Amino acid sequence: MRYYLNIGSNIGDRRDNLYRAVVALARGTNGAAVSTIVESEPWGFESDNRFLNLGLSIDSDYSPHDMLDHLHIIERQLGSEAHRDASGNYVDRLVDIDIVAIDDMVIDTPELIVPHPRMDQREFFLLPMMELAPRWKHPVTGLTAAQMLQELRSSQAETAD
Repeated sequence: MRYYLNIGSNIGDRRDNLYRAVVALARGTNGAAVSTIVESEPWGFESDNRFLNLGLSIDSDYSPHDMLDHLHIIERQLGSEAHRDASGNYVDRLVDIDIVAIDDMVIDTPELIVPHPRMDQREFFLLPMMELAPRWKHPVTGLTAAQMLQELRSSQAETAD
């Protein structure tokens, strides 16, 4: 299966955090590709620390839920703490790894929703997806990452007016 992941970091040596995550994730796969790095403001919470994000495409025989468990183990091994505080709000994080998409699969379980339910709202997900998989289409909406980005930017421009 082809997994499209997004790795983010907004504390510590952000570039090194991303590098260490990519190395850990690429180990034992059947192939990997990495996008360029995107810098962005925190999404969903206030912080003075900007994020660096990149996309990673890997081929793996892991089942989706096994991959999710694998990602959580890697986050902990790299020193990342919980991504939310006691109130459920997002917090700064050393490494955050999200499954953005898996081939053309649709999964909706309490533990895992694929494609990522807010990918169309996050430029830092869409830019790497455009680079890694320009022809990939969202299996529900039929939109490419470029089309989702265009819609996101149009709605942001309308909100700004």
